[in-house]
Amino acid sequence: MPTRLVSVLVNNHNYGQFVPQAVASALAQTGVDAEVIVVDDGSTDRSRPVLEEYRGRIEIVLQDNLGQAAAINAGVGASRGEILCFLDADDWWAPNKLASVVQAFRADPRASLVYHRLQPVLIDGEPALKPIPRSLCAGDLSRRLSRSAGWWPFPMTSAVAVRRSAWRAAGDIPEHFRISADAWLTGVYPFIGRVAALPESLGYYRLHANNWYREADDAAMLAKRIAHWHKSVEATNRFLAGHALPARLRMADHYPCRVAAARLAGAGLRTRLCLALEGLRFAGEPNPLRRARDALRTALELPGVERRAGLPEAVE
Repeated sequence: MPTRLVSVLVNNHNYGQFVPQAVASALAQTGVDAEVIVVDDGSTDRSRPVLEEYRGRIEIVLQDNLGQAAAINAGVGASRGEILCFLDADDWWAPNKLASVVQAFRADPRASLVYHRLQPVLIDGEPALKPIPRSLCAGDLSRRLSRSAGWWPFPMTSAVAVRRSAWRAAGDIPEHFRISADAWLTGVYPFIGRVAALPESLGYYRLHANNWYREADDAAMLAKRIAHWHKSVEATNRFLAGHALPARLRMADHYPCRVAAARLAGAGLRTRLCLALEGLRFAGEPNPLRRARDALRTALELPGVERRAGLPEAVE
């Protein structure tokens, strides 16, 4: 295996309490000689002194607080590997993660993106919830994403790896993805090449107040998700148009967004039934049993009182 075939890119902002575990897990990988690059995105806690303790074993890139996308872009710019593996500073990996990812890329030369499941854990590392994502998608996902407004059971940043050749084809992550930069990676790379999915949980996703993924969402988080989905679809369509790709995404096909809007606004029986029927046909969820479960929940659990006053424009 060529030296430095793999680049590990850790993005950190004010996670001084967590980043040592992330870095240690990257350095402890077996069977792969990888470079580890940590980009500190303008931390104001003790992150930078903590990272200095690893100098000589990792490369440290310091920048002002520009957001997750800018941090990842800076890390890729400083890297040399042909496989780029991303790790959020509050997560960590199993020792065989990189070896499994390399094997998956070798098994499918047309794969642009490889991912695996993550085990959610509490702040102290105690396991919580089942591994995510529950459903796995692999192969050519471009048609599926074209029919689901780009939504699929996508992985989190710490589970994603891409080929450098695919990164060059896609270009840097747009810097307006200050958070949830994984939405770009999982949104455009399936249009560049195939996707490989590993069923094992090869990493740990720490649940805390700053997380995007949670068991239940309040109104503020629902509105935030809706706005994010709109921006992601707009960014993906700009990418598709700029690369002369024929697919275009429509927000009308984004079933989770439609359900979130109904949860915020309230829904009558007719709306609930219509959404339930849409859910049964939703292309974004490949598992028919989960589609049926989600459709049933939509019909039963949506609030029935109209509450449109003061909703964000994206929701309306």
